[in-house]
Amino acid sequence: MAWNEPGGNRNDNDPWGTGGGRGGNDQGPPDLDEALKKGLDKLNRLLGGKGNKSGGSGGSSSSGGAGGFGAILALAAIIFAGYVVFQSFYTVNEQERAVVLRFGEFSRTETPGLRFKVPLIDSVYLVRVTNVRNAESTGQMLTQDENLVSVDLQVQYRVGDAQAYVLNVRDSNQALAFATDSALRHEVGSSTLDDVLTEGRAELAVRVEQRLQSFVEEYGTGLTIVRVNVESTQPPDAVQDAFREVQRAREDEQQVKEEAETYRNKVVPEARGRAQRLTEEAAAYKEEVIERARGETSRFLAVLGVYQTAPEVTRERMYIQALEGVLSNTSKVLVDTQSSDNMMYLPLDRLTNRSGASTGSQSGSGSSGSDIDIKTLSDQVIQELRGRQDTGVRRSR
Repeated sequence: MAWNEPGGNRNDNDPWGTGGGRGGNDQGPPDLDEALKKGLDKLNRLLGGKGNKSGGSGGSSSSGGAGGFGAILALAAIIFAGYVVFQSFYTVNEQERAVVLRFGEFSRTETPGLRFKVPLIDSVYLVRVTNVRNAESTGQMLTQDENLVSVDLQVQYRVGDAQAYVLNVRDSNQALAFATDSALRHEVGSSTLDDVLTEGRAELAVRVEQRLQSFVEEYGTGLTIVRVNVESTQPPDAVQDAFREVQRAREDEQQVKEEAETYRNKVVPEARGRAQRLTEEAAAYKEEVIERARGETSRFLAVLGVYQTAPEVTRERMYIQALEGVLSNTSKVLVDTQSSDNMMYLPLDRLTNRSGASTGSQSGSGSSGSDIDIKTLSDQVIQELRGRQDTGVRRSR
């Protein structure tokens, strides 16, 4: 049977115990005001005040309310003091620098460590100054020869001056983007399409870096450019095929030049070596001819001295030596048949060998030619000596 059924005993079944008569159990739901008042009394006693006793008069009740309000103010003061102390200290990492503003005006720049500030008066801006940041720029622009080119650029930078980074420019990163675009377009507009697409990319990156650094210093952004990389340079899509053909033609040209240079490096040293060898052979032949002429001159002078001492004997000896030189290289045998009638045995094997040797040496060695030259020289010497002798005889007469 439910507690609220009609005709039933409602006082006995009411869960709150709030029957209609006064004789019932007087237990109702908890009173929030009473619970709050008890909490404030406990807090007041903890803080040294006097709590409100139950069953007191109205004056004592108002005194307990005043004590509770004072406790709230004390608690608020403690919380505020803790907040002020907590906000008075901050930490600056090794990678950061702290820019402190006092009433909105620059006060100082703090280095890494535990630092103090005046709450609600000082404002602190932490700036990372060691990490390298990246910014990219992409766009189509005109070159000096009025051709379109697409350039992808990456800028690596870091914060060099924390004060300037915070105070001078409202958005340093946006200023860097504008400066990058301006520097890139200026340098591409001063270059030709071939320079931008091929060999001039590295030089283009260097020029853009220098110009961009001058821009950020002039703007006072506090940034330092670390490096500028030109990632890609491409012509517009409409002329991609024609550009590839031009690139292949240039590669073929470069390959032909390298092959020609290789051939040149091979042929030129060989020609220089041959020229050096011919020069050395000519110098050796020159020395040989000079020394041979000096030797023949010395021998002629020696023969001349002997001839002046004994002309007849010297003439005869020179004649016999000349005949020996001539006849020693011939296969003919001279026989004096008038002086003797005896049979002579000729050395046919030696004659045959000598004949073959003389035939084979005509094209190689020049011994027969040198012997003939000696014979001719001897005849000339003899004739000259005879002429001098006849001249001397005539003078003596």
